Amino acid sequence: MHTTGTTAKPQLSFWQIWNMCFGFLGIQFGFALQNANVSRIFQTLGAEMDSLPGLWIAAPLTGLLVQPVIGYLSDRTWTGLGRRRPYFLAGALLASLALLFMPDSPTLWIAAGLLWVLDASINVSMEPFRAFVGDQLPVSQRAKGYAMQSFFIGIGSVVASLLPWLLAKWGVANTAGPGEVPDTVRYAFYAGAGVLLGAIAWTVLRTREYPPETLQAFDQAPPLDRAPLDRPRATRFGLLWLLLGGLGLAGVAWQGLPRELYLLGALLAAYGVALLALNVVGRDNGFAHVMHDIYAMPTAMRRLAVVQFFSWFALFAMWIYTTATVTSVYYGSTDTASAAYNTGANWVGVLFAAYNGFAALAAIAIPWMARRFGLRGSHLVNVSLGGLGLASIPFLPDENWLLLSMAGVGIAWASILSLPYALLSDSVPAQKMGVYMGIFNFFIVIPQLVAVATLGYILKHVFADDPSKILVLGGASMLVAGACVLRVPEPAAHA
Repeated sequence: MHTTGTTAKPQLSFWQIWNMCFGFLGIQFGFALQNANVSRIFQTLGAEMDSLPGLWIAAPLTGLLVQPVIGYLSDRTWTGLGRRRPYFLAGALLASLALLFMPDSPTLWIAAGLLWVLDASINVSMEPFRAFVGDQLPVSQRAKGYAMQSFFIGIGSVVASLLPWLLAKWGVANTAGPGEVPDTVRYAFYAGAGVLLGAIAWTVLRTREYPPETLQAFDQAPPLDRAPLDRPRATRFGLLWLLLGGLGLAGVAWQGLPRELYLLGALLAAYGVALLALNVVGRDNGFAHVMHDIYAMPTAMRRLAVVQFFSWFALFAMWIYTTATVTSVYYGSTDTASAAYNTGANWVGVLFAAYNGFAALAAIAIPWMARRFGLRGSHLVNVSLGGLGLASIPFLPDENWLLLSMAGVGIAWASILSLPYALLSDSVPAQKMGVYMGIFNFFIVIPQLVAVATLGYILKHVFADDPSKILVLGGASMLVAGACVLRVPEPAAHA
C-alpha cells in the first residue's frame, strides 16, 4: 500500500457508521418511489409504451451534469456544517418539494419536468454520500460502510415500493379517472417527502467531518497513474470524438432512425467539444479541473467503467419495463385504467420492495463475502445471480414465483451499490474523493442514456413490442458485468 499521509485514519464504531449512512434511507425512499411509480404516472397521463425511455431521459442526464459539479464543489467546501453535509441538506429540501408535487402533475410534460427536478435534487444529496464514506473510513472499513449504505437503501426501498400496495390494502383508492393518479400513489409520494427530509436531517445532526488538513494527513491513495492532459492531446482527442459524434448524427438522419438515437451521437460530439474547449478556457477553473481529472482517472476506475456500464444498462431496462411485462404477461392487461393493470402495477411495487429487502439482507453478508472471497469474486457471484433472476422474469409459472427472481436481483443490487465503490475508493486521492465519485457516476449515467436511446427502438423493431424480451436482454447484460469485474485490480487491504 502506498502511503502519503503520516497518520492512520481511525476506525469507526458500528453506530458511527450507522449514523453516517442513515440518510441514505431517505434518499432511496424517494428514489424507489420514482423507480416504481414514474412509468405508471407517465402512462396514466397518456404516454405510449415505446416513448417511456425518452421521458426517463431526465434522470440520467441530471446525474451526468450534477454529480461531477457537486463532487468538485464539495471537495472545496468547508462550512460550519462541514464539507459534504451542506449538500445533503440542500438536495433533501428540493427533492422533498418535488415529491410533494409529482403525483398531482396535470399534464405529461409537467410530470417529466418534475422528474428532472426530483432526480437532480436526489443527485445533489447522493453524490456527497459516496465521498463521505471514503472521507470518514479507512480502507479496511470501506466495504462495511458501503454495505451499510446498501442496507439502508434496501430498507428504504422496501417500505417505499410497498406503500401503494399497503395503502390499497388499507382501503385507499387504487384507481382514478382517466388521466388521474390514484390516491395510493399520491399519498405514498407525500409520505416520501417527509421520510427523505427526516433521514437526511438525522445524518447531518449526528455526524462530524474531518477538516481538510486532517483528511489530507490520512491520505493513503497512490498517485494518479496517468500524465496530465496537455492541449495538443486535448485537441487531437476532441477532434476525434467530435468526428465520431458527427458521423453518428449523420447516420441516424440518413437512415431515418428514431430521434432518441440522436442522443448517442450528441454525447460523443459533446465530449469532443468539451475537450476542444480546454484550448480556450483558463487552466485554473472548475471545468478545466474536472476535464483533466476525467483524463487522469485511475486504472481501476477505467476498468470498473465497463462493469458499471453493463450493470446499470440492465437495471434501467428493469425499471422501465418490469411494470409493462408483469401486467401483460401475468395479469393480461395493458389498459392503465383497468383494475387488472393497477393490481399488477401494485404487485410490481411489491416485487421492487422484495428485491430491496433481499438487498438489505445481502448487505449484511457482503462484508463477510469481501473478506472471504475478495471484492472481485464477491461481485462476480452477486451480479451473476442478478442476471439470472432478471432474465427469468417472463418465464415463471405465476406472479408469486417472481419473488424468486427478485432474490437474485436484490443480491446483485446490494453488490452494485457497494463493492464497485469499495474497489474504487482505495485508488482515489483524498482531496479528489468528491470529484472522482461524481465522475464515477458517468458510468452509471451513460448506460442509462444508451438505454434511453436504444431500448424503445429495440422494443419496436427487434422484439416486436414484447417488453419481456428487454428484461432477458438486461439479464444477459448483468452476466457480462460479472465477467468484466475480474479485470479490476483488487485493493491491497482485500487482496
